[in-house]
Amino acid sequence: MSKQVLYLEDDQEIGRWVSDDLTDRGFRVIWLTSGEQAANHMPDTDLVLLDVMLPGLDGFSIGQRLKKEYPDTPVLMISARSSIEDKLQGLQFADDYVTKPFHPDELAARIEVLLRRYGKMTPSFLQLGHLHIYPEENRFLDTQTGGDIVLTGKQFQIFTYLLRHPNQVLTKEQIYEAVWGEPYLEGDKTLMVHIRYLREKIERDPGNPEIIETIRGIGYRVRS
Repeated sequence: MSKQVLYLEDDQEIGRWVSDDLTDRGFRVIWLTSGEQAANHMPDTDLVLLDVMLPGLDGFSIGQRLKKEYPDTPVLMISARSSIEDKLQGLQFADDYVTKPFHPDELAARIEVLLRRYGKMTPSFLQLGHLHIYPEENRFLDTQTGGDIVLTGKQFQIFTYLLRHPNQVLTKEQIYEAVWGEPYLEGDKTLMVHIRYLREKIERDPGNPEIIETIRGIGYRVRS
C-alpha cells in the first residue's frame, strides 16, 4: 500500500509542484494550505511534510502539537528560513529540516529515510521459488546470488503483467496487447523472444522454467 504524506504548504505553486512530484513517486498526498484540519488526517498519515510559514498558526506550533499527539509519525520541516536558530527550533520536535530551494530527489530521499527509520517502509514481498518480488519497489531479488535482477522495460512489463494475474492462463494476444498496446499478429515471435530472454534472467534453468510456464498452444502462466 502506498504511504500517505500530509503536506502543509500555503504557496500554491510550490504546493502543486511538490504534491504532483510525490504523487508521481507513488505516495498518497493530502495537501492542506493551513494547519486547521491537519489533526483530522493524522490517523492515516505516515509522514508529515510541514512548511514553517503558514497562515494562522505557524509550522513550528502545528508541528509541535502534531508530534506531541502522534510521536510515532515522522515530521519533516521545509522552509526558506535557513538560519541556524530556525533550524534548531524546528529540530527540537521535527525529525529533519530542509531549506528551500531543494531538489525533488533530495526531498524524496529524506522522506524515505524517515519512513525507514520509523519502520513504515517494511516491504512486503512475494516469493516465487528463488525470487523475492517487492512490488512497491519494483525490485526482483535472486536469493541464490543475493543480487537484484535487472530487467529491460519490456521484460519488466511482461513479468509484472503476468504477476498481476497469478495462476491465470494468459493468451499471447492478451499479453502482447497489454504490453505493446497494439493488436497481436498471428505468427509474430516478438513476445516469445522477450520471454526467452526474461527466463534467462529469472529462471534457475531457463530450459525447464518453473516460474513462467508455457501453456502449449495458448500462452503463459505464473503460478503463485
